Amino acid sequence: MRALLLGSGGRESALASGLARSRTVDELVVAPGNPGIGAFAELADVDLSDVDAVVDLVARVDARVVVVGPEAPLVAGAGDVLRAAGRLVFGPDRAAAAIEGSKAHARTLMDDAGIPSARWARFTDADPAIEFMNTLGPPYVIKADGLAAGKGVVVTEDRDAAVAAVRERVIEGKFGDAGRSIVIEEFLDGQEASLIAFSDGRAVVACEPAQDYKRVYDDDAGPNTGGMGSYSPVPACPPELADEIVATVIEPMIRATAERGAPFVGALYAGLALTSRGPRVVEFNARFGDPETQALIPRLESDLGEVCLATASGELEGMKLQWSRMACVSVVLASRGYPSAHDTGYPISGLDDAARIEGVEIFHAGTKRSGNEIVTAGGRVLAVSALGETYGTARARAYDAAELITFDNKHLRTDIAARAQRVEEAT
Repeated sequence: MRALLLGSGGRESALASGLARSRTVDELVVAPGNPGIGAFAELADVDLSDVDAVVDLVARVDARVVVVGPEAPLVAGAGDVLRAAGRLVFGPDRAAAAIEGSKAHARTLMDDAGIPSARWARFTDADPAIEFMNTLGPPYVIKADGLAAGKGVVVTEDRDAAVAAVRERVIEGKFGDAGRSIVIEEFLDGQEASLIAFSDGRAVVACEPAQDYKRVYDDDAGPNTGGMGSYSPVPACPPELADEIVATVIEPMIRATAERGAPFVGALYAGLALTSRGPRVVEFNARFGDPETQALIPRLESDLGEVCLATASGELEGMKLQWSRMACVSVVLASRGYPSAHDTGYPISGLDDAARIEGVEIFHAGTKRSGNEIVTAGGRVLAVSALGETYGTARARAYDAAELITFDNKHLRTDIAARAQRVEEAT
């Protein structure tokens, strides 16, 4: 079949890689894509915010299935428009995507469905928000209610910094309309894990867990980012715990959206805290995680094209996913200064040498072509993923490859999957 993938980041690079090796996919078009994806797929230069242009592209490509990667088009209603045009779409409609478009909406659904989570409240005024924050105590968790590209969350022990975060969003409009409404949440302790599941609105087929790293510096220091790396599988989330999460978190949410007339079709992402009281939901997203996808797709042995088609066409029931027994570690190479202001346009070298390391796959995120060179074009530039029989081997391969890739102002965390390696070596 012909498949069309919408998006241009690291997540889409990984999805494109999976679709390209699918036996089901004969032709893959990615819009707008990036230079890494362009090495093996046809690119179409389309602005995803231009709905008419996207609809025209879909008609021109005549893809059997359209896979929508990023959250913004989904929250804006791309799924509705494409389905109205008669297309099979992997991705939820606007009403179901509101689970990511509004954190307050997601929290309300969780409360109604009895999904274990945190105490929370929504505010549009700073003073009552600060008062509620004081009752919860540190660490303080402040979230922009709407989409903020993974940068709308502040978690801090510093009350002054928390108060400033509230005022920046509600009063100063740091994130525009997305932050005029905020959610204050109880902090959830314990390791985090991500569990992503395919759903056709009824059936659920879960991926193996992954763990991402949101803070910009080693040892979880610095501000939250869109993600600085990930790995899979997760020792802290063994199969029996993952099954519990599917039963108590994923399936209830799929039922809840369906009961409200908004069946969820696509990839449902649950970000979880593995607390001493059991798993608790930190957030839901309406699409694959980034950078978790970069650690999952290299391990996926099932046909991604077949799974996406079954999801979009309502035929997911009974499908099973097959996974490699190897570990995958994915290290993000970012522009120094990210998630705040950062310079771009620096030439990138060493990509070919890095890709020659056994088990390594490089996913482009913020890159573009400038003449004969590939240059940096974003905060997160590349994700270097590596498979290995052990976490130690996968980490060594990923970091060896990352060292071969050079560009000015390169920044990376050095502790991705280090905890998993320590657990492995202690057993």
